[in-house]
Amino acid sequence: MEKPCPCVFRAIFRACYGRFREFESSSGHPGAVTLGNNPGPSGNRGYAFRHEEYAADFCLAARRALNERHYKLFRYVFLLGADSVACMRFLGVDRGQFFHEVYRIEEILGKYLAELEPYPLYPIDEYMAGTVRTSRFRVTPQSEPLQPRRGDRLPMTA
Repeated sequence: MEKPCPCVFRAIFRACYGRFREFESSSGHPGAVTLGNNPGPSGNRGYAFRHEEYAADFCLAARRALNERHYKLFRYVFLLGADSVACMRFLGVDRGQFFHEVYRIEEILGKYLAELEPYPLYPIDEYMAGTVRTSRFRVTPQSEPLQPRRGDRLPMTA
């Protein structure tokens, strides 16, 4: 069975983190209130602060997915924006160990954010639209197999 390369999960994390930073940089201005359908059997409409909900879900997902040491480093580097030299000195680790830990955190969170049930934070447009995936994989009948375009391949490891 093939599984995605860790760089795919790091890319997912970076996309989610970029959106988180975008929403947080506009924190002085309240987010737009959106009216949308609530998923479920009732289908009621409701109001939501999507940007604030996304930021809160991002932070809560990190808290749930990471152990205490990783969460401490995540908080310093990603939430507080601490300098890498200061973090290395504070945590008592060398440069290589520090960046391996940061990459590991990105990988763990990228996987967690993409596989979160029932509302994954990635893909971001689906989260913002409030759609729910019914299946992890969508199978579509095709007359002939599609050939991947250049640049569409993801690195895979066995």
